[in-house]
Amino acid sequence: MSYEKVSQAKSFIAGTKQTVKALKDRNVKEVIIADDADPMLTAKVIETAENMNVTITHVDSMRKLGRTCGIDVGAAAVALFY
Repeated sequence: MSYEKVSQAKSFIAGTKQTVKALKDRNVKEVIIADDADPMLTAKVIETAENMNVTITHVDSMRKLGRTCGIDVGAAAVALFY
């Protein structure tokens, strides 16, 4: 399950803007996208990840992804570093 990847990652960044920035600035190993997020929010993340040849994994719930990250709000995208 991809939620487990988030909890096991050495570090991660949550949020679409931060994920896009991390993709451009850092060595992101994988991006997790919540399928219930607005496609307008996640389109730039997906496009950038594809251009950077970063693996994209989908999960079903923004709320659960946010909780897995330890935040009180949903997360549309998370960048994982291993």
